Amino acid sequence: MASSPSQSPAEAYAVSRRRGKYPRLTQFAGEVSFEFDDFQVRGCEALENGHGVLVCAPTGAGKTVVGEFAVHLALAEGRKCFYTTPIKALSNQKYADLVARYGADAVGLLTGDTSINGNAQVVVMTTEVLRNMLYAGSSAIPELGYVVMDEVHYLADRFRGAVWEEVILHLPEHVRVVGLSATVSNAEEFGEWLVEVRGDTTVVVDEHRPVPLWQHMQVGNQLLDLFAGQDEADPGGELRINPSLLRRTEEMGRFAGPSGFRGPRGGGRRGAPQRGPRFRPPSRVDVVERLDHAGLLPAIVFIFSRAGCDAAVTQCVRSGLRLNGPEQVDEVRRIVEERTKDLPEGDLGVLGYWEWRDALERGIAGHHAGLLPAFKETVEDLFVRGLVKVVFATETLALGINMPARTVVLERLVKYNGEAHVDLTPGEYTQLTGRAGRRGIDIEGHAVVSWQPGVDPKQVAGLASTRTYPLRSSFRPGYNMAVNLVAQVGADAARDLLEQSFAQFQADRSVVGTARRIERNKEALKGYAKAVTGDFAQTLEYVELRAKISDREKVLARQNTASRRAGTAESLEKLRKGDVIAVPAGRRAGLAVVVDPGLDPIREPRPVVVTEDRWSGPLSVADFPAPVEPLGHIRLPKHIELRSPRTRRDIASSLRNAGIALPGRQRRRGGADDDAELASLRRALRSHPCHGLAEREANLRWAERYQRLTEETTQLERKVAATTHSLARAFDRILALLGERGYLGPATAGDGEDRVTEHGQRLTRLYSESDLLAAECIRHDVWAGLGAAELAAVVSTLVFEARRDTAGEPRLPSGGVPAAWQETTRLWVELTEDERRHRLDRTREPDAGFAWPVYRWARGESLEKVLTAAETNGQELSAGDFVRWCRQVIDLLDQIRDVLGKADPVGATAAEAVRALRRGVVAAGAA
Repeated sequence: MASSPSQSPAEAYAVSRRRGKYPRLTQFAGEVSFEFDDFQVRGCEALENGHGVLVCAPTGAGKTVVGEFAVHLALAEGRKCFYTTPIKALSNQKYADLVARYGADAVGLLTGDTSINGNAQVVVMTTEVLRNMLYAGSSAIPELGYVVMDEVHYLADRFRGAVWEEVILHLPEHVRVVGLSATVSNAEEFGEWLVEVRGDTTVVVDEHRPVPLWQHMQVGNQLLDLFAGQDEADPGGELRINPSLLRRTEEMGRFAGPSGFRGPRGGGRRGAPQRGPRFRPPSRVDVVERLDHAGLLPAIVFIFSRAGCDAAVTQCVRSGLRLNGPEQVDEVRRIVEERTKDLPEGDLGVLGYWEWRDALERGIAGHHAGLLPAFKETVEDLFVRGLVKVVFATETLALGINMPARTVVLERLVKYNGEAHVDLTPGEYTQLTGRAGRRGIDIEGHAVVSWQPGVDPKQVAGLASTRTYPLRSSFRPGYNMAVNLVAQVGADAARDLLEQSFAQFQADRSVVGTARRIERNKEALKGYAKAVTGDFAQTLEYVELRAKISDREKVLARQNTASRRAGTAESLEKLRKGDVIAVPAGRRAGLAVVVDPGLDPIREPRPVVVTEDRWSGPLSVADFPAPVEPLGHIRLPKHIELRSPRTRRDIASSLRNAGIALPGRQRRRGGADDDAELASLRRALRSHPCHGLAEREANLRWAERYQRLTEETTQLERKVAATTHSLARAFDRILALLGERGYLGPATAGDGEDRVTEHGQRLTRLYSESDLLAAECIRHDVWAGLGAAELAAVVSTLVFEARRDTAGEPRLPSGGVPAAWQETTRLWVELTEDERRHRLDRTREPDAGFAWPVYRWARGESLEKVLTAAETNGQELSAGDFVRWCRQVIDLLDQIRDVLGKADPVGATAAEAVRALRRGVVAAGAA
């Protein structure tokens, strides 16, 4: 916003007027040390003008400036601002940033397991927390002026994305929404939807990266550019792939076997193509050292495996690699001790603390979901400070956490998505490589893909250059959403609200082209009808008669074929050795003698024969269009050696001299000639008024076109009907199931609306993937009489989900847990049967894999004992996973306590279980 000395007087005057028009933005810009980009200015100006804003820009472009300006406006206007993020790590980071800027009194933090100054004027929170506040009717909502939705493109996430749309749809009209999104190709469509549901919204799109990104591939020990620059003959065309890279990868692919390929022993067979030794990619230590020598650190190396990340750190440490000097080592140790001071001393060994700290002091770290939260946050802090030079990470690091690097390395272009190994999409590739290039530090960023056999540079170039990754809604109604909507606005208004979702907006748009095609088809149908001379209705009748005759003939043909095949198979079963038969057609046509009946108890018979021309082999049902009748019989030796040419010659000679003649060709009569229905249809056709018309065939061609187009139009109309109002129909199916199960009651007199019952009111406050199953367990007293540790164990089955590669046979504690678990499973089976009947998505099956560890922790056992016992049971449970699942169990137990109240025995036990679980590493870092 500052004027430049090189500006003309007119430009300086324009800047001055702009300052006067946007005083708050001028004040905000004066508090930062850098000049805003054009897209940041446009977004902030729209906010000060009173509009909502959607900002789409590449990772690292600085779109959070617009979100922080919303915080500035809220503080200046005396209103509240909620800053929402998709993950707790990002919430923690944004909270720290805002506290540093505005002070701890003005800023609060609310996540699933952390509550700090929740009544502050500015509160950072996960999106689910805001959704729950809206449904609960929080007293803070009327004072709310702005909601910043960071990483709003997360609404495409198939597991959690619906929450973003729920928030956007439920926020009061006076709240201005600031959406911050990665670059998507349908930003305008998303913006149009926001205008429709939120009112005036300005869409700001910027595809320019502030730090240029260079793409490379590492092939063996060489680091080669992916692109060679633009074609001089076509400056506006696509980037050309580096010819040297193509040659090098072709050579490597030709002479190196794939990873895991082992050549044949003993040199292989003569003439076989010789493959080189098994391909071994450069070690991770070599990769890091090469990047260090090239001045390309700090780097993030994406390895789509937790075990791979840990192994990479271990490899680097064992190699003696050191990327930090003595002063940096001291600084790392100070920060590590400060950030981990709340961890119990006795747990440090089982947490791998000393090995982890040693790696950090060397400037090396891992980052994945299995790490302890305190460890992950420490790694993030040290990386931002430049004290960690290389991080081996899974893709979770790309989700908005502010950890930019100079270089990003991708070891593979395939990742496991929870169900299967799939190729990276262009959007995922851009999200991952977008971390490369630190604004204000680096003049360029670098993305490196490691080559291995099977990786084509053209594939990498396609990922790097594709700019079409649209945002697709994953919104769908669920049980908790349904009862909350009915409780707040009633079923009719809830349907209207669902019709306003981005999912329905996209679905309706997807059928616009189909609807136009239907209209064009209907116009064409009118033309076809006019082209028919005479009575159009009678012509259609005649066409339908012809179609019925054709259909009947096909049915009879199929029946005759099946009947003939069955009759033929039965006749072949009756053949005996020495029977002479006639092969009616084909290369083996003529007389043949059966030398082996070829009977099989399972399959159709395949008799072995010898023909007059000395051919020997099996025949099948397919060789005979009609049942086979023996024409005669000749004597054959008891033992026949068909491999002997002399034997076949003697049998063929006996066959020719037997005096048996081939029967004459007989015309097969089909069943169609005797079918009464077909005969009746043919008579009706001959007697129809159209049958004798001179222009009959011309009229029929138009009528047949009319019928084909009518069928196509009907199918298109069905498609449109299935797409439009699809969410409302799904909502009605949910209401029907909830009504059957007593969560919704009949309408009270006068309002005509379903009402939420006592059980339904409980369901409104259960926010879990298995919300209805949890409500059913409460309703049927499944948890009554359990102790605190037992309740934690059974409740864990509703939140835990085993990773496929570590799933072992779950062990259950004794006492009341097995019976409660069996009852929970029985309720789940009943529920899924009802869901199948109502055509609803099935509730996830309860998983008892975490019951034993959480039970032992709730009983007060040490972390080492709990994790060791889990490993003994065949379950690899990392400390980070243990803490994460414990906190999710605590979250659901808190909800159960709030729903039932502490006066209720189960509610009181839930509160006791929370206290038992919230200790040690589980409590560390959670306020």
